[in-house]
Amino acid sequence: MTGPTVRERFAAAAREERPDLAELCLLIGAEADPALDGEPSDLAQIELDRLAGLLPFGLGTPREWAAALHRVLAAGHGFHGSPADYGRLESSLLQEVLRRRRGLPILLSVVWIEVARRAGAAVYGVGLPGHFVVGLGDPEGDHVLVDPFEGGRVLSEEDTGLLVAGTTGAALTPSMLAPADPLEIVQRVLNNIRAWAAPRPEHRPVQLWTLDLTLLLPRHPAKLRYERARLLVAMGDFLGGALELEEYAKVIGTFDPDSASGIRAEARAARAMLN
Repeated sequence: MTGPTVRERFAAAAREERPDLAELCLLIGAEADPALDGEPSDLAQIELDRLAGLLPFGLGTPREWAAALHRVLAAGHGFHGSPADYGRLESSLLQEVLRRRRGLPILLSVVWIEVARRAGAAVYGVGLPGHFVVGLGDPEGDHVLVDPFEGGRVLSEEDTGLLVAGTTGAALTPSMLAPADPLEIVQRVLNNIRAWAAPRPEHRPVQLWTLDLTLLLPRHPAKLRYERARLLVAMGDFLGGALELEEYAKVIGTFDPDSASGIRAEARAARAMLN
């Protein structure tokens, strides 16, 4: 008898009372590459434990935690990012990030968060527009923000504002600094992978599994079902795509009949491709 699939395990983990961020990210890696499931995932958890064990006892202030994490993770083990990492799928897979010591800002932040959490720090993720960072301390009181992509550099308020302005052109607002919960982080990881795959038709299967995992989360945008249906059509599954378009049209038809009518027309066009 075979055990639960990666997707079944992901769905169950996402619905835990306290979702395990590391476990969910490792399951994303296992979905991307079955060779990363099993022992590689177990070893990744062990590595996070090992790194946490290297942090000194008695750390108190957020700046002390920031300095210690920098010494262990950045200076000691070389965790950082570079522009080249944005072009690699491995940069979004936790098993590979732990192996390569390289990754996207959000995956490096996951490493910082999980290592710090295991060591007893008050730590949280901060999903700035266009860039992900880590908060240490009390988000409503004494805290610091660090950028794991830059080796854990401590960010001043001015630095944070420049990060946001540089990626989006927007001004920093207090709402941007709100702690991100594990499911929000996981959804952003999946969004990043989907954005990486979108420009490349040969990576449409990657787009599809990221959508499938996102739709397993307890909270997700309803429009992703429309995106999935259109992707099925683009991949040549005209009947499957048409059926999903029709189902989505039913959902939105009660409050947006004009859009529903257009989606039904898309479904008819998809069915016509079967002839």
